Amino acid sequence: MNIWDPQHETMPREELEQLQLERLQATLNRAYKNVTCYRTKFKSLGIVPEDISSLADLSKLPFTTKEDLRVNYPYGMFAVPLREVVRIHSSSGTTGKPTVVGYTKNDLKMWSNLVARFMTAAGVTHDDVVQIAFGYGMFTGAFGLHYGSEAIGAAVIPMSGGNTDKQIMIMQDYKTSALVCTPSYAITIADRIEKQQIDPKTLSLKVGLFGGEPWSESMRREIETRLSISATDNYGLSEIIGPGVAGECQCKCGMHISEDAFIAEIIDPETCEVLPLGSIGELVLTTISKEAFPMIRYRTRDITSLMYKTCDCGRTMVRMKKTMGRSDDMLIIKGVNVFPSQIEEVLIAIEGCQPHYQLIVDRKGAMDVLEVCIEVTENIFFDEMKRQRAFLEMVEKKIDSVLGVSVTVKLVEPNSIPRHEGKSLRVIDRRSL
Repeated sequence: MNIWDPQHETMPREELEQLQLERLQATLNRAYKNVTCYRTKFKSLGIVPEDISSLADLSKLPFTTKEDLRVNYPYGMFAVPLREVVRIHSSSGTTGKPTVVGYTKNDLKMWSNLVARFMTAAGVTHDDVVQIAFGYGMFTGAFGLHYGSEAIGAAVIPMSGGNTDKQIMIMQDYKTSALVCTPSYAITIADRIEKQQIDPKTLSLKVGLFGGEPWSESMRREIETRLSISATDNYGLSEIIGPGVAGECQCKCGMHISEDAFIAEIIDPETCEVLPLGSIGELVLTTISKEAFPMIRYRTRDITSLMYKTCDCGRTMVRMKKTMGRSDDMLIIKGVNVFPSQIEEVLIAIEGCQPHYQLIVDRKGAMDVLEVCIEVTENIFFDEMKRQRAFLEMVEKKIDSVLGVSVTVKLVEPNSIPRHEGKSLRVIDRRSL
């Protein structure tokens, strides 16, 4: 298998941990000196960077949360003067002020190489034509994959999101061999290809690089079958760098985290205690090579677990499992923990259901109630009432059997659930409103 950066991706653990420690200490000194938020946090705990003399000392450091970024909007978390920042991205800001991140020239070069790593691991080479169906804009996804592709030497089609018919036309005419988008949009493309009666095997597609939202193994199998490709997962978030934190190789047995650039921990989201290797919990990331925007123990809110066993591909870096969802998306309904991914597993196996759904939680009296809104194909949505009711009851029973909690299912027409950057808004919790 091809490896983009053998020097680091196959580094012995002892050498890797020494490199991590050196880079961590440099990052802490830079953040303490240049970022008021971190200096204040450190002083409140009676800590100075010199107190961190081993990786085990990482747990002494304070967490960083999205609220810290909002409070210090827009540039308060930057560790370099604005004149050294050559790129600015931000989140959507749908829940208030957006979180703003910056990159120096060195940051952009590092970012491109980190993305090139997971793209190479997935099977992309300089011979490929990469079609990017993420939206270009303040969102980091499209740009990360764009520059990673160019670093490899692949040809890039910056198609951006939407306009599915044109996406398919370009796939056919431009001989697209690698598709970049959210997994749910890949299903949308597959639906349209089938509607146009196009045999996916007549396309040049061979690999899909999907990220931006949690997705299940069932969804992977459906994408691979319907598009006749190898579907790989990758992980990133704007606050850390964008795409490029981790990605699957062709073995598809966990996403390799670039540990020379990030230190990963798993914590209990309630107690914040660091959990043993293999435990399921919230992913916490510390950047150790970013200049403009260092993040120390950033709480991602994503639920996953880590494993250190060397992969068959030869990469030695820790792997993270597919994210199960987010700690702030986990719902407790009648004492039962519910993740959106559990419902997705059910829906993906039901013909007629689309991978776009929304969980609406409310309270009636003292009782929590969960409504699941599901986009279905037009033939089901406009079917006669009796058959539609039978379909709805079947879906309710299947979800009930998996969750152990009764739900109400509402069928909605295609494209009616709000999306941002191709992603569905999964959870609306009205209990606190």
